[in-house]
Amino acid sequence: MFIGHYALAFAAKRAAPTASLGSLFLACQFADLLWPSFLLLGIESVEIAPGNTVVTPLNFVRYPYSHSLVMLGVWSVLFALVYRVVRGRRYMAMATLASLVFSHFALDFITHRPDLPITINGATRVGMGLWNVPAIELPLELLMLAAGLFLYLRVTEARDRIGAVALWVLVVFLYAVHLANFFGPPPPSVAAVAWSAQLLWLVVLWGYWIDRHRTPGHLE
Repeated sequence: MFIGHYALAFAAKRAAPTASLGSLFLACQFADLLWPSFLLLGIESVEIAPGNTVVTPLNFVRYPYSHSLVMLGVWSVLFALVYRVVRGRRYMAMATLASLVFSHFALDFITHRPDLPITINGATRVGMGLWNVPAIELPLELLMLAAGLFLYLRVTEARDRIGAVALWVLVVFLYAVHLANFFGPPPPSVAAVAWSAQLLWLVVLWGYWIDRHRTPGHLE
């Protein structure tokens, strides 16, 4: 899953209005932000195998440190503790961010074939495989992002033109990347996959920039 993660981050602004959108993006995609660095370091591995699923040509051979159930539980706790050190005792924000980190496994479980590890070294892998049913998976994520954005817009207001324009440009960008993932050609190499995935950090920075130009609105 891709934009479905961001959908949860947008929606989570209602539960944690003091948390920046950038922090919410960082939490929801924390696993996918770790993953390309672990690939480049040789800690985890992936293969380009067209036909592996209908949607993605990637065969996730080994990625227990970034995507296993156990490690996402660990990362969620560490993320909340670091947030507390940086931002103070904002318990609702901490709980929301921890939940977003851990939610990555739940959403990936829906889309991945059975390749998601439960533990670091265990053989058990799970996944429902919705990536093999694109007629459901594609509109599902599109609708998820629309719903998350709707909830975000109900609890924030633009302070200036940047707060409005930058948000909508980001939404168009996310939809474009999502469609490119579905209909684009397979990547040329694993290195290209890893380096292109590092661009997700730009979305995090984009979220922080947007948040500086928006203010919490009236919660309904």
